[in-house]
Amino acid sequence: MAHTVTRITRFNMTSLALGFAFLYLPIVILVIYSFNASRLVTVWGGWSLRWYHEFFNDRAMLEAAWMSVSVGAVSATLATLLGTLAALGLARGERFRGRALFSGMLYSPLVMPEVISGLSLLLLFVALNAERGFWTVTIAHTTLTMCFVTVIVQSRLTSLDRSLEEAAMDLGCDPVRAFLLVTLPLIVPAIVAGWMLAVTLSLDDVVIASFTTGPGSATLPIRIYSEVRLGVKPEINAICTLVIALIAVIIVAASFASKLSSSRGESAAPL
Repeated sequence: MAHTVTRITRFNMTSLALGFAFLYLPIVILVIYSFNASRLVTVWGGWSLRWYHEFFNDRAMLEAAWMSVSVGAVSATLATLLGTLAALGLARGERFRGRALFSGMLYSPLVMPEVISGLSLLLLFVALNAERGFWTVTIAHTTLTMCFVTVIVQSRLTSLDRSLEEAAMDLGCDPVRAFLLVTLPLIVPAIVAGWMLAVTLSLDDVVIASFTTGPGSATLPIRIYSEVRLGVKPEINAICTLVIALIAVIIVAASFASKLSSSRGESAAPL
């Protein structure tokens, strides 16, 4: 079989460089200026950790950051639990009545504008007379991220060999025990990847959180947005750099977990 060799031309390298510059040059500039000693954002005054120190002494920003981390962790955990159960229903219940409707309702947040989702949730909480705060934002983020977890876990479940569970049941395991001992260990990396993606999406959200948050419960993105409207402060660059670093670590960990899940799924597939 002949192998196609792709030539690396000057045009290809230029296109690649321009693409990476378009995507990452603004982020690189933001990170560099987060170490700027000058109070003026556009004037370089030398290297300094001054604005990181300012952030860690800004009580309002720290409270908003803690709010974002708490909401992200709780909503990602709930989304992972519900999304995994939904993925099991879709992957193992191929013929149950209403599957198409259930699947469409589950995946609708993937394509629905966040403004519509946020407004719908706001109207729901108002109708229920629920006080907007930590739990309303958590429920909203769970609704947003659950569908992403479902997609990841379902893709792993569909690639597994169901005869492994059947063999375990033939050896005396009931269906629940067979799932816990055989299937669950194989899909754990996919579940972890879904949880990490849910945390990332929660930390990034502004639109839905702005509809569902209340006084004293602003998340970090909302706090940053309100500060930026009055002018970009160097402290904002430091905060954004820390968020970028955190999300980068989460994405890398999720990527490794997804690759681990894929390799386990391939090893469990029938030959």
